[in-house]
Amino acid sequence: MPKARPFLKWAGGKSQLLDQLENHYPSDLRTGRIKHYVEPFLGGGAVFFAIAQRYPIESAWLSDINPDLVLTWQVVQQRPADLLDILERYQRAYNRTPEERRGHLFLTMRDAFNKGRPDINAAKHSADGIRRAAQLIFLNKTCFNGLFRLNSKGEFNVPFGKYKTAVICDAANLLAASRALQKAEIRQADYTECWPRVNESTFVYFDPPYRPLSRTASFTTYTGGGFSDDEQVRLAQFFRRLDREKNARLMLSNSDPTNENPDDSFFERIYPGYNVFRVSAGRAINSNGEKRGKISELLITNYPCCPPNAEIWQGQLRELPLQ
Repeated sequence: MPKARPFLKWAGGKSQLLDQLENHYPSDLRTGRIKHYVEPFLGGGAVFFAIAQRYPIESAWLSDINPDLVLTWQVVQQRPADLLDILERYQRAYNRTPEERRGHLFLTMRDAFNKGRPDINAAKHSADGIRRAAQLIFLNKTCFNGLFRLNSKGEFNVPFGKYKTAVICDAANLLAASRALQKAEIRQADYTECWPRVNESTFVYFDPPYRPLSRTASFTTYTGGGFSDDEQVRLAQFFRRLDREKNARLMLSNSDPTNENPDDSFFERIYPGYNVFRVSAGRAINSNGEKRGKISELLITNYPCCPPNAEIWQGQLRELPLQ
């Protein structure tokens, strides 16, 4: 059986970091004490696929606030054959369309996707929902950099990527993903709604919209809203509550402000007392190609781990009050 991997490109996806992340997983995951996996900012789901297919977890709770993303995950889980029927047609249409006309094909699909947005909640897993999931996969595979971005009207507005080839229908991977997802519950939800699913045998991985490294670097409009510093603080408070009251194993990814400003101690202030590691990552989303390259990202855990050559600091600053 082929191993499942993310079926969507997604900003901040962790596929390239999996080897580094695995060095920081809790030892309880390797020994089998961890039975449940929770990922409240699902995105492309690279970490879920890696863990679900390697470690003996019994169940998973996967959620995201983005309704289009969640719908697509649910369709892949529950209706893969119907989804593939549509994707095969889309693949043939793309392949047969002359390169100079593919931009028009993309815009036609984007218009259809945007017109169907008001009905997304009612669609669920109906024929309309399956078609919408297929439209999202088509747009994701053919738009610029695989981005998902909404304008102020809630419309998908990423331009065409001008790819000579695009793998729109990857049947083997979608079927493998569907198999891996049979142990998961997938919901559209705020990250705090994972609370009842967490206990002492749970590993929770948070991969929220990253704090921008500069004013011009912000890219958090996956749902038409943003993820401000206040939201980052709210998440840090929830992280601490889970640590204290649920005794779960917690890991969180975020940007490293010191890439741009060595004096920016934002995460030191809001995660005092936790272990923070730096991992090497690529800057994939930047309109200026010269500014793409290796930078560091932060991993924050509530459990000790000592990966080789890791740079570690433990905050000793004041503790934020719980809300």
